[in-house]
Amino acid sequence: MTTFKLFLQQCIRSKEVWISLLLITLLGIISIVIGNKHLQRQQDAIAEVKTYQEQHFDRQVALHNEDLGLLLYYAKFAYINTLNPLAGLSIGQSDVNPTVKRITIKTFEAQKYDTDLVNPMNLQSGNLDLSFVIIYLFPLLVIVLSFNVLSEETETGTWRLVTIQARSKLGFIISKLLIRLALLYVVLLFLFFIAKLVLNLTFDSNLFWMLGLSMLYILFWFTLTFFIIIFKKSSGFNALLLLSVWLVLIILLPAGINAYVSSKYPVPEALSTAIAQRDGYHVKWDTDKLATIEKFYKHYPQFKKYGYPTDGFNWLWYYAMQQMGDDDSKNQREALNEKIKLREQTSTQIASAIPNMHLQLTFNQLAGTSMSQQMDYLKATDAFHEKLRLFFYPKIFENKHADSIDWKQFTPEYYETTPEISPVKNMIPIVIASILMILVSIPMTRRL
Repeated sequence: MTTFKLFLQQCIRSKEVWISLLLITLLGIISIVIGNKHLQRQQDAIAEVKTYQEQHFDRQVALHNEDLGLLLYYAKFAYINTLNPLAGLSIGQSDVNPTVKRITIKTFEAQKYDTDLVNPMNLQSGNLDLSFVIIYLFPLLVIVLSFNVLSEETETGTWRLVTIQARSKLGFIISKLLIRLALLYVVLLFLFFIAKLVLNLTFDSNLFWMLGLSMLYILFWFTLTFFIIIFKKSSGFNALLLLSVWLVLIILLPAGINAYVSSKYPVPEALSTAIAQRDGYHVKWDTDKLATIEKFYKHYPQFKKYGYPTDGFNWLWYYAMQQMGDDDSKNQREALNEKIKLREQTSTQIASAIPNMHLQLTFNQLAGTSMSQQMDYLKATDAFHEKLRLFFYPKIFENKHADSIDWKQFTPEYYETTPEISPVKNMIPIVIASILMILVSIPMTRRL
C-alpha cells in the first residue's frame, strides 16, 4: 500500500498530469451539456407537435369540412421516435434523422427521408458527445500518462536501482500503470455521475453496460501501451509510436473501412427509388384512369366495391395515383434497404476486430441511435402510414364529411426503440484484444 501511495504522489505531482486530467474532465462535461441540448431540442419538438396537431386538425376541418379528400391532402399525423436519454451520451444517427415524422396519407416514399432544416456544417463536423470523448480522447490521455513509465526510469538512471530494490521489475511497472488506470477510472466515473444528474438517467442495465464497456476500452489501451513501453525504447520513440497507433486505429482504419463498405455495397437504388416513386405517381396523370384504378384494386381488393369513376377529377383516382408511387418503387426500395442492412452487418463484423469501432457501434445500439434502429423506426412509420390509409380511404371514397370523424383520437403516436444486443457478447472483442496484447507482451517481459 505504501508503494502505491508513493507512485500516486509521484504521478499527481506533475503539472502535466493535472492539466491533462482537468482538460479531459472539462471536455467530458462540455460533451454532456451538448448531449443534453440535443435531447432538449428533441423534447421541444415533441412538445410543439403535440400542441400543433390538435390545432392543425381543427383548422383543416373548418376549411375543408365538405371535402375530406382535400383535407387529407394537407393533414399531417405525427409519429414520434422516443429517444432514450442515453442518446445524450452517444448521439449516433439521431442528429441526422428527425425524431418526429409528420406524414400525410399520400405517397410514403416521398416523405420517408424528409428531415429537419439543419446547418450542414454542423452535420459535417459532428457532435462532441461523451462517446467521442471516451473513444477518441481517453486513449490520448492514456498515452500522455503512460508513454514514459519505464523509459523515464532508464533515462534518469534510476532503473538499475529499481532492479536491485524492487521485488519484481514487472510488478513495479504494472503498479505504476495501475495508478494511472485508477486515476482515469475516477475521471470516467465522475463523468458518468455528472451525466446521470444532467441527463436524468436511470440506473438501468444499459447505463452500467456502457460504463463497463468504457472501462474495458481504457484497460485495452493500457495493455497496448504496456506492450509498447516494455521494448525499453526512448520516451520520444514510445510517444511517437503510440500516437501513430492511435492515428491508425482511431482515424485511418475507420475511414478506410467506411470507404471499403461504401464501394462494396454502392446504393444507386437511392436515386432509382426516388425516380421510380416520382414516375409512379406523375406519369399516372397521363395514363388511362381505368388502368390506374385497376392497379389500385389489385393492391386493395377490399375497395373494389367503390367502382371505376373515370369522369373528371375524383379522389379515388388521385389517391390511387399516390399509391402507385409507393407500389412502383417497391423493388428499388427493398433493394436499397437490403444494401443498407448489408453495410451495417459488414461494418459490425469488421468492427469486432477493432475495439474503438466496436465500442462506437455498441454505444449507439445501447442508446438506440444506430442505423439499424433508425431503419426499424422507418419501417414502423411505414406501418403507421398504412394504418392511416386503411382508416381514411373508405371515408374518402364514400364522400364522408370531415366532422363525421372524431379527430381527437388522432394524437401523436410513439415508437419505442429497444436495444436488441447482448452486452456480454459485445464485451468479448475488447476483452480478447486486451488479452491478446498481454499475451504478446509476456515474452518481452523477460528482457526487463
